[in-house]
Amino acid sequence: MAQNSIEYDIAIVGSGFAGSLIANELSKKGIKVVILEAGPDVQPNFNSYMKSFFEASSKVPESPFPPAVHDSDGKFRNPSEVPVGRPSSLTVGGATWRDPNQAYLDQSNSKLSKRPFKSTYERLSGGTGHWMGLTPRLVPNDFRMKTMYGDSQAGFVDWPIDYSTIEPFYGKAEAELGVSADIDEQRFCGIEFSGNYQYPMSRIPPSLFDQRVGQALASLDEGDTKFLGMGRPVTSLAVRSLPAARNSQPYRNRRACAGNTNCIPICPIQAKYDPTITLNDATNNGAILRHHTVASEILLENGRVSGINFLTYDRENGRSTGGGVIKATVYVIAANGIETPRLLLMSTKHGQPASGVANNSDLVGRHLMDHPQYLSWGLLKDAIFPYRGPLVTSAIGELCDGPFRSRRAAFRVSLGNEGWAAVVGGDPNITTLDIVNGINHSGANTTKATKLADNVALFGSDLTKTLGNLLSRQFRIAFPIEQNPDPNNRVRLSKTAVDSLGLHRPEIHYDISDYTIRGFEAAYHLKKLIFDRLNADEFTRVSEDDPASFNIAGIQERFTYGGAGHVMGTYRMGTDPKTSVVDEWQRSHDHLNLYLVGSGTFPTVGTANPTLTLSALALRTADHIAKNLPSLKN
Repeated sequence: MAQNSIEYDIAIVGSGFAGSLIANELSKKGIKVVILEAGPDVQPNFNSYMKSFFEASSKVPESPFPPAVHDSDGKFRNPSEVPVGRPSSLTVGGATWRDPNQAYLDQSNSKLSKRPFKSTYERLSGGTGHWMGLTPRLVPNDFRMKTMYGDSQAGFVDWPIDYSTIEPFYGKAEAELGVSADIDEQRFCGIEFSGNYQYPMSRIPPSLFDQRVGQALASLDEGDTKFLGMGRPVTSLAVRSLPAARNSQPYRNRRACAGNTNCIPICPIQAKYDPTITLNDATNNGAILRHHTVASEILLENGRVSGINFLTYDRENGRSTGGGVIKATVYVIAANGIETPRLLLMSTKHGQPASGVANNSDLVGRHLMDHPQYLSWGLLKDAIFPYRGPLVTSAIGELCDGPFRSRRAAFRVSLGNEGWAAVVGGDPNITTLDIVNGINHSGANTTKATKLADNVALFGSDLTKTLGNLLSRQFRIAFPIEQNPDPNNRVRLSKTAVDSLGLHRPEIHYDISDYTIRGFEAAYHLKKLIFDRLNADEFTRVSEDDPASFNIAGIQERFTYGGAGHVMGTYRMGTDPKTSVVDEWQRSHDHLNLYLVGSGTFPTVGTANPTLTLSALALRTADHIAKNLPSLKN
């Protein structure tokens, strides 16, 4: 593919958080950057995305963004007919997750894909616009799990960097993304800040539910919390504001949060940061964005990357329109924790190794991790008025580290402000339809909830009164749980499933370990304690048909998990080329002009949302590339 050959200093595949940040940092220095983006160009405004969201029959996180989940007949689009596919919330679970004719990720092998991998992602300019915007830091012990807690049962390793190494870049990332938080609230589990550091903006105000939980957990009986295994008496739990890349005041020409409670899937006023902001800065600084351009193969010559083959396609019909090769001095793959290993593993032609590029260790694609989420929901006795403000404003973070990590996973406690919207499939609509029609999909049309008859059908003032009472008392609590690295959890290439460009789609092998399940067990006991202290009625329920469901011995409740959208670990960093894929700078051990960036480099995951950390690492890598570019040209 010699046609369309263009040479640059830096070629970046993917324009999400890491790709956009690196492109912007380098282009500011006058370095010639090109970005290959598989999806469409940056939209001039959000109107087209908002229109898609409003018109979508299913209001799932992917619904505003292309490609459409359904075809014109209302059926799931076959991923083999889509040039740039991605997983959807509607197909990663339920009856469709093993069907590669409906689900983009091939999880059809029941021997290897033991449980569904339930996270999704986008493939468009600016990457994941449907994130929630949460930006907590990892705690210091997250970087030294093997040293602190051993590896006998959970396969833990240490990072090649520590908290002090990344701390200055956390501050730079918080400035770029625009993080709102209170620094005094964030000093827990060893987290510290440099000098007189302050967050760019003050915290987002806590919701009424946040305040209610804080009051309920301000004084606890030591005996009731021994199950946490903190190594010290736990007589209170602090509800702290959760750092978020969301404006609490006008910042960098963007408006303050207006409380739309629509952070997922899309902030209609862009008060929440998304990577198109930095991507626009990068292109204004001279970076070239080539959209509708799919990287298909990494080329090698004498141990160095010599080019990236790409395919282009027609934006209207999705058919291939040709291709070419991009040549540069340095190559950065920033295509997320599934698409990056997919590209590396696809690169086996034209004399490349049979195992793929950057894969002498045989670890590319391995150690796939997420934060499996345990969700619970209920009704309080009186109103706390959800749906006012962002989806999440506060959390309980101090349980994310402690001596218990030698035997069970840590978790964070995330307090929801969106009622039951996330857990019953679209409230307040579902509860409203239930009570209008006398049905009970939500679980709320019961005597227990309404004090009326089961499956009551109402209209007029009785309907508005009942809905006002129910919807104002709803709450949701999530427990994102740590997952330990397992080499059998991995991304491979499907042997049979391809996209419309003929490229092999990702095959996923996934399970959750006993270590992680013991984290679910501890989360369950804390959930019971919180509900008891709130004097709340629980409505959490799990379908027996849920393919992710499981039992825990001695507990009557059936469990399941949701995907957090945190795809991590598939090309991890380390000092030893035999046990890691990249070094501390996210540079390939095998090819010194190839960088693999994003949360795929995480050796362990802790409990913090990964975006801030991957952004900090990207800024650190950009500094390294800029300083070393002259020597790499030789």
